Amino acid sequence: MRLRFLASIALLAVPLSAEVKLPAIISDHMLIQQQMPVRIWGKAAPGEKVTVEINGQQTSAVADNSGAWEAFLQPMTAGGPYEMKINQVVVHDVLIGEVWVGSGQSNMELPMTRVNDADAEIAAANYPKMRLFTVKKKVSETPLDDVEGAWSLCTPESTRNFSAVGYFFSRYIHQNRNVPVGFIHSSWGGTPAQSWTTHPTLEANPLLKPILEDWEKTLSSYPAANERYQQQLAAYKTAAAEAKAAGKPAPTAPRPPTGPGHPNTPAGLWNAMIAPITPYAIRGVLWYQGEANAGQQTAYPYRYLFRAMIEDWRHEWAQGDFPFLFVQLASFHSNGYWPVLRESQTDALELRNTGMAVIDDIGESNNIHPKNKQDVGKRLALAAQAIAYGERIEYSGPMFRELTSEGNKLRVYFDHIGTGLEVRGGGELLGFEIAGKTEGFVPAEARVDGSTVVVSCDQVTDPARIRYAWADDPKATLENREGLQAGPFRADLK
Repeated sequence: MRLRFLASIALLAVPLSAEVKLPAIISDHMLIQQQMPVRIWGKAAPGEKVTVEINGQQTSAVADNSGAWEAFLQPMTAGGPYEMKINQVVVHDVLIGEVWVGSGQSNMELPMTRVNDADAEIAAANYPKMRLFTVKKKVSETPLDDVEGAWSLCTPESTRNFSAVGYFFSRYIHQNRNVPVGFIHSSWGGTPAQSWTTHPTLEANPLLKPILEDWEKTLSSYPAANERYQQQLAAYKTAAAEAKAAGKPAPTAPRPPTGPGHPNTPAGLWNAMIAPITPYAIRGVLWYQGEANAGQQTAYPYRYLFRAMIEDWRHEWAQGDFPFLFVQLASFHSNGYWPVLRESQTDALELRNTGMAVIDDIGESNNIHPKNKQDVGKRLALAAQAIAYGERIEYSGPMFRELTSEGNKLRVYFDHIGTGLEVRGGGELLGFEIAGKTEGFVPAEARVDGSTVVVSCDQVTDPARIRYAWADDPKATLENREGLQAGPFRADLK
């Protein structure tokens, strides 16, 4: 009898069910991707049955031994708002529409407060069927299962510090397609692409493994570097106090060394800021990054890294070759290797369902963060219209296709000529250079001839090589009549 009583007490001590716990991205005001199966997941008591109900659908799952569960909703069409019930938890104000993820470095992170006409743009940002989610910055050595963040309605207040590119892209899609749009923003200024790539991919690719080897060297030298930094910091504090007492400007503070927990950690941002959201159904990804990889030793290898990263994301999301749209580096007076980085970015267009926004024409020579993010968002949205939504529109500027010789002239053929080629602003066609087989490049005369460009120079009687917009801050004026700038390139006669 006593044993039965004790057993009854023990049974009462074990809860029959625990409150379902959901990841941050499954929360009030969320936006669900339309027209594809949608995974809903979370934690519960091991063995607990979890039932998900929304928009007339009901599906269920049983939590495994670790308490993890996932259930799939059948594809739904755009609409809402709805309530989603998950056992005793209710997620309020859920919309169904188009979901995009935006990532990269500071030009993706750049907030609305720093764009052209910022005050007017922010004041007009009142779209209750657009939903915004910013992933909190974090680094991790291993993949995490959740992020920090919350969905918000698009209002002037919530938009103020949101990604400007993400906002302008979302607004264009929302207005063009007349559906709710959700944008998940996960970026970190100054970070290289390897921080956003999985460790297994970096380790398995012989062309990328040196990235991990270099990082190991950085970590091994960190203790000594940090000791020097602490000494410099102590000296700085003393000097700063003395300067303040004397009414003089403070000296420049020393910069801490790169080491454990730094956002440049290979795979560190993938682990913390992307991996946890890969179960979430999306339409596609926007990427705005490259400045941090545009160095002498990194600009060319970026073509291998970037392609590997795109394929990596697609594999981890397990949604096939979803649209991956990216921004080429704008014009900027830099270190001389930006043209090579742009070429590496262009190389990724060989992958299916990729699109590139060329923005040489809207860069700023002395500002690495050009303020015209409206056109950046629009050009990405044009690519989305064509690649993600199948609209028959011209979404790219002219892109190099073929080079032929005509005596002392070269003729260049392009894809994406739209309704025709033209010179931006009229006047002289700028940006072309030619060279012989061994001589250096010289500026060339160029003219539009139908759907081609003919290039020549009196100094080069037997031209064999050509390049266009091949500079950090090029003055190049070829575009199509749709107003989209031609992509930079270099090519040799075959």
